Amino acid sequence: MWATFFQDGGWGMYPTTGFGFLLVAAAVLLVLRPEPRRTMLVASLGVVTFASGLLGTAVGVVNSFHYLSQVPKAEQLEIATLGCAESLANLVLALIIVVLAGLIAALASLRLRAAGAGSGRAL
Repeated sequence: MWATFFQDGGWGMYPTTGFGFLLVAAAVLLVLRPEPRRTMLVASLGVVTFASGLLGTAVGVVNSFHYLSQVPKAEQLEIATLGCAESLANLVLALIIVVLAGLIAALASLRLRAAGAGSGRAL
């Protein structure tokens, strides 16, 4: 599965990877410079990354079923399940990236809280 993971997902892996890269970069920037105003950027990029993965999955499933009529009846179930499995690679990639960025953002949250506690003001 992992050897051909990116290839299996098809074109939808590219925008998911791009938005995911921006998400992780924004989360790392939030850790390095913890400012509350940057949290909305991280949250927005998280939503866009997830939506991109979901869109790639949906398009892949639709295409799998669209061309299913060209497959012999005896093989249609097998081809449909393979198409759906490959399409889910988009969603898996998006979830991996969102979870990673979420963990990084949690670290930033701890730093923000520590900075707020040290300055004597509540965040």
